[in-house]
Amino acid sequence: MFKRLVTAAVTAVLIAGLGACGQGGDTHDEVSNHALDAGQDDGSTAGQPATTATEDPSVVGVRDQVRHRAAQTTLATRPRMTKKCTTTTHRVKHTTTTGSGTKRRSRSWYSTDHSTSCEKVRTGTQTYRRVVRPERWCVRLDDVGGDPKKDDVWFQVTPTTYHSAVGADERAHLEFAPTGSGC
Repeated sequence: MFKRLVTAAVTAVLIAGLGACGQGGDTHDEVSNHALDAGQDDGSTAGQPATTATEDPSVVGVRDQVRHRAAQTTLATRPRMTKKCTTTTHRVKHTTTTGSGTKRRSRSWYSTDHSTSCEKVRTGTQTYRRVVRPERWCVRLDDVGGDPKKDDVWFQVTPTTYHSAVGADERAHLEFAPTGSGC
C-alpha cells in the first residue's frame, strides 16, 4: 500500500513539473509593454512591436567622397610548431582453449601491438605578415538622413557598395547599409 502512495506522489510531481515546463504561457514585457509568448518559438512575430523607421540600418545622403584604405601589414615572428610522433610496441599474449574436461587443451601465442602518439613541438620560429589595419572601403555623405547640418560623415561599406558609389555622379543621392562608422 505504501509503495502505491509513493508512486502516485512521484507521478503527480512529475506531471506538474512537466506541465509547467512544456506549454509555457503569456508573460509581460515591462520595457516595451507588450505581451510575449514564453512558450516554444514558432518563428511568428505575434506579440512583438512593429518595426519602426529608426531600426532600419540603412543611411541616406548625398555622395561627397569615397576612399579605399588598403590593409596595413607588418612582419612578425611566431613559434614554428611541428608534429613529432613516436612509435611504441608491446607484447600481447593471446590464449585459446578447446575441448572440455580432461580433454581440455590451451594454446598461447604472442603478437606485437604497435601504437603511435604524436604531439606538437616547437622547432624554432617563422616569419609571417600580421595585419595591423584591415582593408576598408569608405563613403563620405552630406545631408545624412535629410539633415543639412549632418555633413562630412564617413561610413565603412562593403566593396560592392563602394564600387557603386565610385560609379555614381558627384552629389548623387545614395542609400546603403553601412558596415561601420568612421574611416
